[in-house]
Amino acid sequence: MIKVEKVKKKKEITKQDTVCLANGLEVSKFENFKKDSQFLKEPLASELKNESDHFTNDAVQLLKFHGSYQQDNRENRRPGKNKDWQMMLRLRSPGGEIPGKLFIALDKLSDELGNGTLRATTRQAFQMHGIRKDNLKEVIQSIVSSMGSTLAACGDINRNVMAPAAPFETPEYITARTLAVKVADLLTPVAGQGTFLELWADGDLEYKIKPDKEITKNRKLQFTENVFSGTKEEPLYGSTYLPRKFKCAVTVPGDNSVDLLTNDIGIVAFTSKEGELEGCNFYVGGGMGRTHKNEETFARIADPLGYVPNNDIYELIQSIVAVQRDYGDRKSRKNSRMKYLLHRKGIKWFKKILSDKYFKKEIMPLRKEPENKLIDYLGWHKQNKDYSFVGLPLLSGRLSGNKKSLIKDIVKENDLDIRLTPNQDILLCNILNENKNKINKALIKIGYKNLNDINEIQRHALACPALPLCGLAITEAERILPQILTRIEKLLNDMNIEKTILFRMTGCPNGCTRPYMAELALVGSGQNKYQLWLGGSKNLQRLAKPYLQSMDLDDLEKTIKPLLECWKKSNSGEDFGDFINNQNDSLTINLLKEID
Repeated sequence: MIKVEKVKKKKEITKQDTVCLANGLEVSKFENFKKDSQFLKEPLASELKNESDHFTNDAVQLLKFHGSYQQDNRENRRPGKNKDWQMMLRLRSPGGEIPGKLFIALDKLSDELGNGTLRATTRQAFQMHGIRKDNLKEVIQSIVSSMGSTLAACGDINRNVMAPAAPFETPEYITARTLAVKVADLLTPVAGQGTFLELWADGDLEYKIKPDKEITKNRKLQFTENVFSGTKEEPLYGSTYLPRKFKCAVTVPGDNSVDLLTNDIGIVAFTSKEGELEGCNFYVGGGMGRTHKNEETFARIADPLGYVPNNDIYELIQSIVAVQRDYGDRKSRKNSRMKYLLHRKGIKWFKKILSDKYFKKEIMPLRKEPENKLIDYLGWHKQNKDYSFVGLPLLSGRLSGNKKSLIKDIVKENDLDIRLTPNQDILLCNILNENKNKINKALIKIGYKNLNDINEIQRHALACPALPLCGLAITEAERILPQILTRIEKLLNDMNIEKTILFRMTGCPNGCTRPYMAELALVGSGQNKYQLWLGGSKNLQRLAKPYLQSMDLDDLEKTIKPLLECWKKSNSGEDFGDFINNQNDSLTINLLKEID
């Protein structure tokens, strides 16, 4: 018998390894795992073929890049029984655009292979819940064949690109929506997309995302010195992709529906009177996620970077991504977002490293912008002279039951498209003016009787899914949001306070609903216990501050009533968040001591 010796595979040394060594940066085991995954393929591909009802942790890490998280319904756990494994699937939909054909397919898939619901996210995408492992390929393949994709909706990569959802056919809004799609195409992975189609579409390249000529030309810049990752199969990202998730948003001057400063890259597009893109203001280093009792993690709003003309926009975007790829923390995932790189090194260092190595063109001072506003587009609006659109509020973005079914019927019968807003609402678009009355009557049947009189505190409130499906959730959010809003609204009414409050809540500190930008926010810290954050601004330009580390939910009214009384007595006319922000800390601290 011949003795066969196992040959040890030579470890690949990538450009990212070299950069990390040169800069004294350590990497975690997870970084090597990504590198050895064959561009997000194994062990996911092998585990898709086995009979297990769930994926292993290694496969789950790769599954995120393909748009899915594995979840366990905690409320269905039974002693001695397996966990109730199921998949959450998130779509890629730049600017929140959902073609009618895709929405009809999602409605059917959610009923037949999901838990019967769709959920609009705070990044303008639909999520499906309750998909079993053995149905996952069928669901993704159906989405792909219906004009959709889930590629890079999660994972250490650029995620869904946001833009104002309103389908206004004005030059500035058309420019912003178009730019969001182009940024998404620009940052689409190359080898990763190949793996995606291989696993979920049987390798059918017909469904490959096809950038236009401008983006195809600009993607060649990924092979330029320093921007090039050193890996030809994945020229921008490299075989280890980014240190952590990456988020971009595009908007028009003055429209802050996208919560611009919470993104890794925030882009404000300026359009000429003739409708041509002139250039963009750039903001860098925003992000919401943090961890309780870990002061090295925190929410942060983006720093202003500067303005570049239209010919340089895509080069700058790819250069910024390359800086984060090369200098982001690859050892501690809790500190790996680009916001921590900006915090550690500063915006001056960031600009210098950009100009020295990656983007050797001038970044000019910011172009002047009008005052920002949070715009929601709810109710009826003119799209153009022949068409209208209507914005429908969806509390926490949840669409289910009769409402989901009737909206599907309206979309199908009237050949409509849908757009999702960053506020988790839904816009029905391309409505012929002569069909407005017919559609309005249909909407009344599902509770949309008076769209011009929407409850103000509900109008902008956000809550994450939390329990029972999210593995990170500490306590409730979405399921109790209606009763929390009712309690806050009653308190305001009882105190004869006419102004409303921008409210958000989460079941954990990760910040999926961007609570740290709200005037009043509850952040889950224990069972029925929440941190209290106060002082954000209505136009989403300022971070809130933590005022209580742990508040029992039963004490909500007792806790915030003294603050509301001070606000009312001030007669300042300020919004609540502005009033809180303008108080000295000792005043607020003393008030809270009285509450305790």
